Amino acid sequence: MPQVDQIIYPRWLIQVKDKPGNAPDPVLQQHGVVIHNGRIVEVAPRQQIEVSYQTDECIELADHAVLPGFINAHTHSAMTLLRGYADDMPLMEWLSDHIWPVESKWVSEEFIKAGTDLAIVEMLRSGTTCFNDMYFFPDVTANCAKAAGIRACVGMIVIDFPTVWAADADEYINKGLNVRDQLRHTALVSTAFAPHAPYTVSDQPLERIRTLADELECPIHMHVHETAHEIEESSARFGMRPLERLDQLGLLTPRLCAVHMTQLLAAEINTLADRGVNVVHCPESNLKLASGHCQVNALLDAGVNVAIGTDGASSNNDLNMLGEMRTASLLAKGTASDPSAMNAYTSIYSATMAGAIAMGLERETGSIEMGKSADLIAIDLSAPETQPVYHPLSQLVYSASRSQVSDVWIAGNRLLEHGRLTSIDQEKTVADAAQWGLKIANGSAH
Repeated sequence: MPQVDQIIYPRWLIQVKDKPGNAPDPVLQQHGVVIHNGRIVEVAPRQQIEVSYQTDECIELADHAVLPGFINAHTHSAMTLLRGYADDMPLMEWLSDHIWPVESKWVSEEFIKAGTDLAIVEMLRSGTTCFNDMYFFPDVTANCAKAAGIRACVGMIVIDFPTVWAADADEYINKGLNVRDQLRHTALVSTAFAPHAPYTVSDQPLERIRTLADELECPIHMHVHETAHEIEESSARFGMRPLERLDQLGLLTPRLCAVHMTQLLAAEINTLADRGVNVVHCPESNLKLASGHCQVNALLDAGVNVAIGTDGASSNNDLNMLGEMRTASLLAKGTASDPSAMNAYTSIYSATMAGAIAMGLERETGSIEMGKSADLIAIDLSAPETQPVYHPLSQLVYSASRSQVSDVWIAGNRLLEHGRLTSIDQEKTVADAAQWGLKIANGSAH
């Protein structure tokens, strides 16, 4: 029998290999996952595995559900350092009067490292194995991800106005391309063009991004149709809604991850489906900023791929994908007046495989299948809050908390073991973040 690195035997195994509605029951019992050299060798019944492989590391998870690691399809990881800095106000007031001024004063390579490390600690502890980031100094974010061993897609951010990262759109793009070149041999970190939003990026850089994205087969990650104000401003400035403008610029393609999308007409939903655009739903940030509601049920019915993201911790205020799934599912039911909307499996699919598709990583991660990277998590359902277990999918989405995430594997490396982080110093990370909090609080008039 071949020797393999690890075999995991959970009570419940949720592969997420089928789209919602295509599988009779996505939950397997008495099955195991065989891992070798960081990849999934086989998923099979326990009896079959026991006579086919041998290992020195057999992991028994008698009370756990094992599923693909969560993919946070939109976040600004370093903004953990601004968690709670400015709350309870509309988006543009929040950005213009508070976030942009504090960023201009404090954002640096050191800020990005401390904030990203804090985000990685939080994400690993809550079962996120991959995040799609949009922020300044993407090279620093990439280095943090590499050091911790977490999978990431770092955004090559583009904005028309100058910041500490770049002076103009051309410099943003060129510096982003340099970061991409530096990461070309990095297994766990990829890149995406990240123009901030239609209202902060003009036509010429968007056209250049479209051309480069096609040439490099690179995703585009962008806030789109986030608020009613954005729509009104675009209509006044360009004589059209943002999606129409992006369509005229050739950006509505399967490469686009359109984030938020709270303001959609029926015809626009059909266009998104026809063009294969991915939507990233950030329900808790949208609710907190009162930006509007993404019509998730209508998008799913039209065949649009809908992923889930948390947004940054400064507007959420956490990076908890279990909580985001629950909110997404409940909000979809409420806005559609349909209790069957976004059922538990659909929510899990959106938080895993749909995110991988949106980021162009579906061949590598997002489901537990032979040949894919071993990016998986274990959630202990023996806690009082998740008992009894009639169906693990319901418990995961509607009852489980992130404290029940016991183990996390990325590329076969066990980065969370029985609730303990193995690749990043949690105590130092939290202490560094606290020091930044004191510095920002004492150094500003806020």
